[in-house]
Amino acid sequence: MGHKAKSVMKICYIFKTIAMSEIRNFIARERRFGAQNYAPLPVVLERGRGAEVTDVDGKRYLDCLSAYSALNQGHCHPRIAAAARAQMGRLTLTSRAFYNDRMGPLLERLCRLTKMDLGLMMNSGAEAVETAIKAMRLWGYRRRRVPSDRAEIIVCQGNFHGRTTTIVSFSSDPGSYKNFGPATPGFKAIPYGDAAALDRAISKRTCGFLVEPIQGEAGVRIPPPGYLRQVREICSRRGVLLAFDEIQTGLGRTGRMFCAQHEEVQPDLFILGKALSGGYYPVSAVTSKREVLGLFTPGTHGSTFGGNPLACAIAMAALDVIEKERLAERAAELGGYFYERLCELDHPSIREVRGRGLLLAVEFKQPIAHRFCERLMERGVLAKDTHGTTVRLAPPLVVSRRQIDRICDDVRAVLARI
Repeated sequence: MGHKAKSVMKICYIFKTIAMSEIRNFIARERRFGAQNYAPLPVVLERGRGAEVTDVDGKRYLDCLSAYSALNQGHCHPRIAAAARAQMGRLTLTSRAFYNDRMGPLLERLCRLTKMDLGLMMNSGAEAVETAIKAMRLWGYRRRRVPSDRAEIIVCQGNFHGRTTTIVSFSSDPGSYKNFGPATPGFKAIPYGDAAALDRAISKRTCGFLVEPIQGEAGVRIPPPGYLRQVREICSRRGVLLAFDEIQTGLGRTGRMFCAQHEEVQPDLFILGKALSGGYYPVSAVTSKREVLGLFTPGTHGSTFGGNPLACAIAMAALDVIEKERLAERAAELGGYFYERLCELDHPSIREVRGRGLLLAVEFKQPIAHRFCERLMERGVLAKDTHGTTVRLAPPLVVSRRQIDRICDDVRAVLARI
């Protein structure tokens, strides 16, 4: 090897060493000054566009998590960015002490989209779930005549609805609820996908059933065919509310605007979040019939930032992108292709491939999912494991067929090393 070639290699090594040192510095500072409530993969991202992100070293990756479905429209969509910039120059926050010119049009659009009468804007998905819980309890006392402070909401084992103290009280994941008690009463957990269990669990104290149409954090668990129709019939017959948490499954992710539409089911409450923001700003909402949300009166619920003008302008643009770019249809088409490619892997370590639209998962027979994600990261694909055995594959809905082919090739290459 010539002197010139050796010099080039030495320079490359120096730059690589500097870059690795910089990455380690970012990670070390976050670990030094931040509470360790997450265990991120060791990658430091600084830019994103579409389905791709770039780290501080300039290495590009395909995003296969989409911030848990908050980025259905892709990273930094220019239409949403333009709407945010324009609104930031006009008005960003009024609180709910005054009206603003952005919230009414957004509420009307959400109500028409979900076929509901009223909507209530919040910020995070967990806040929207808390809102739905309060709404169901309020309805239970005012309409179902449940004895005061005795209302009960039925939930499913394996659920994930957020991490507030109330929500973790009905989680079945010890990592979510352990050492955060005492648990908030008023919840009863039943097996997911078992409609008969719901029918048996309903009592005179029951005011509602809160369920994910597909359980995302549990590992993309899909209920048996007809389950959503069955729970709708049971709730109607027994006179209790049905609330669908579509924070992860809604807004195009599963190949329809809402996952409930796969079985043509209309819940009593829709809980929305994540992709409602397009990844720019926390925006969430609950929509329902007037007989439910109409029971709230001034002072009984609220949020200073909920429904602020900036959030509403961003949400309107986020919905525009989903509809005008036909992202739900895109998720249906490309999700079917992605699923077929994954099923072709046929590896002895794989227990099951499952999914709907672009919400997919590979479940392994052994707890190797975290190591699998680390190896994928090395090849330029970012995914996240859940419960040790499952890897979720959920790229932004703007992902291309070529990018899906690359993801599948990388998955196959990593499997060959395990």
